[in-house]
Amino acid sequence: MHDDNPIITAEHRAPGSTPPVLPAVPTVTTAAPFAVLTPAILLAACGGGGSNGTASAAPTVSAPVAIVRTAPTPAQASRFLGQATMGATKAQIADVVDKGYEAWITAQMALPRATTHWDWLVTNGYNVAANINNTAGFDASVWRQLIVEPDQLRQRVGMALLDLLVVGIDGVNLNWKQFAAAAYLDILLDRAFGNYRDILDAITTNAAMGSFLTFLGNRKANTRTGAVPDENYARELMQLFTLGLYQLNMDGSVKGGATPLETYKPEDVAGLARVFTGLSLATADSTTPDRYRQPLVMNATLNETGSASFLGTTVSGGGMAAVKTALDTIFAHPNLPPFVSKQLIQRLVTSNPSPAYVARVATKFADNGSGVRGDLKAVVTAILLDTEARGDAALTAAAAGKLREPVMRLTGWARAFAVNSPSNAWGFGDTSNQSTRLGQSMGRSQTVFNFFRPGYSPPASAIAAGGLVAPEFQITNEQSVVGYINYMYGLVANGTGDTKADYSDILQKAADTNALVDEVALLLAAGQLSAATIAQIRSAVDTVSATASGGPTNRVGIAIMLTLAAPEYLTVK
Repeated sequence: MHDDNPIITAEHRAPGSTPPVLPAVPTVTTAAPFAVLTPAILLAACGGGGSNGTASAAPTVSAPVAIVRTAPTPAQASRFLGQATMGATKAQIADVVDKGYEAWITAQMALPRATTHWDWLVTNGYNVAANINNTAGFDASVWRQLIVEPDQLRQRVGMALLDLLVVGIDGVNLNWKQFAAAAYLDILLDRAFGNYRDILDAITTNAAMGSFLTFLGNRKANTRTGAVPDENYARELMQLFTLGLYQLNMDGSVKGGATPLETYKPEDVAGLARVFTGLSLATADSTTPDRYRQPLVMNATLNETGSASFLGTTVSGGGMAAVKTALDTIFAHPNLPPFVSKQLIQRLVTSNPSPAYVARVATKFADNGSGVRGDLKAVVTAILLDTEARGDAALTAAAAGKLREPVMRLTGWARAFAVNSPSNAWGFGDTSNQSTRLGQSMGRSQTVFNFFRPGYSPPASAIAAGGLVAPEFQITNEQSVVGYINYMYGLVANGTGDTKADYSDILQKAADTNALVDEVALLLAAGQLSAATIAQIRSAVDTVSATASGGPTNRVGIAIMLTLAAPEYLTVK
């Protein structure tokens, strides 16, 4: 398959102007690879449309315990995998149908990692002097794990944690950036089913985080010069990673009504910053990346040993003992369960979980049933088995679901159609450019606020009018919509380098329009495409003869591309 022409040419238009009318699907000649021009089914535009419809309040579920254990259909299994993995495959759909949701989760949580990002980089020779000041190998390792590793639940939860506990490789001011960032990702993936308290320890003593949030080598106050400790990590640890700005009820609602009660004050940030002084690299040897895998150590000459007060707690003496007390204090805060639980629900299932859903998951975070706080196994299980995740009501509820983030669109296609890279090049690279790629690339956020904020709501939209949020719409605009379609068109048709799909299985259905479109819709969109959308895709597929030269390949390409562009696919229900 080859085509040098993009599907849509981006036009420079003023915000709010009328987008171009997309032409109908043309008659495809045998010379065209798969000439895909989307009809009226396209697009989830930046105005907040898609299949969200008119915004309404999130559904409230009153049951105190809401765990779904019924045997799933293939469509239900695919929907589940859209929340629990980086994309469904035929084999995994069959596995979920066979095992059921809970047993599948248990089996996934038992899978060890085949390799760490760090070890993969070493094995593939990236620890050579030529790479000391670049990011070579990082993107390839990330894409490879997301697409082909069997521990898919771990990969999905790890990326959800990365959206919350953000480090972006380009903001890591160290040499051997790819190894420093790999060590950070390994922390999140290795602990994806562990305890959130252990994650707080690990990120606080991680070199990449120390550099990204500028507390690496943080110095105690200097009374002579007036210099004070860097407050960056202290602030973001509370604001973004654990507690949030305002005090919360267990259901995620803000305490204080019209006058929200603050979680912490500037003096809490200043006090906590005193604790995070002295943390330094374990060795001065920069000739290899090894020190970036080692936890930070305490440099006593830089560390504040006097008293430090924060969140109603006072420590003195400094050192790692003070760091432990600080993290213990934050971990015990009542905001932590609802704050973290709601964001994990948003990343995996729905942008606007009901207060009851948040409360159920937060209760599991606070106590897994055996007196353990912060057990991510229990939290993830509760999120994925809740009735708001598994019940059919969400399929028609206007406020349910979320916009499928761009990386998930690529990995969904890649996993469904067995994308591989025999050379291990994994040529997608950095996909952050919104004009020519996805507008998102895992591990490459430019700021600690991630590519999108959990509380973002598109201005002047039905979503905002309904009091709802839609985080992923923060990176959705006219430019990114066009860029996504054009980029995916090239990948679906040709791949990139030796990073290509294997369509041999789906090609067996190429001559049967109904079977072809239905299978693509099941794999990519969990069978959620509307009857009208299905009819339009079938009509487009039928413009190409199955017996023409290249016809089967073109028919498959049309079915895939129009599904990737469909609003019902772009939203996860």
